Amino acid sequence: MVSNMPQIRIAEAARLLGVSDDTIRRWVEAGRLTAGKDGAGRLVIDGAELARFAQQIAEAPDLGSPVAESARNRFTGLVTRVIKDGVMAQVDMQAGPFRVVSLMSREAADELGLEPGVVAVASVKSTQVVVEVVDTR
Repeated sequence: MVSNMPQIRIAEAARLLGVSDDTIRRWVEAGRLTAGKDGAGRLVIDGAELARFAQQIAEAPDLGSPVAESARNRFTGLVTRVIKDGVMAQVDMQAGPFRVVSLMSREAADELGLEPGVVAVASVKSTQVVVEVVDTR
C-alpha cells in the first residue's frame, strides 16, 4: 500500500521522469513501480519510491555537439536525499536525468519539509541553488 506522504499522481510522475503516462502505467503493471489509490480513488505512487526509481533509471541523453545553447535556471524534480547536521543540510534532487545538489541551512530544509519524494524546484543562479517546494495537489 502507498504511504500517507507524499503521493504522486501518474501524470505528475510521468512529467517528472520525462516519460508518458502510459509508460508509468506499464511500469506499474510490470511491477517496476508500486502504485496505490488516493482518497479519491486515483492511482498514485509513493514519492520516496518514485525518487529511488528516478535515480535508478537516470541516464543523461547523448545530445551530440551543441550548435546553440540556452541555459535553463529552474529544474523541477524529486528530492532523493537530505543529509542534515546541526547547522547545514545537503539536499539532492533528481530532475529528469540531472542530479542537482543544494547546500542550505538546516532550518530552511526543515521549514520547507524537504525529504525524499517531495516535488521541488531548484532555481540556479550563478553558483547558488535555491529549492522551492511545489504543491502537486
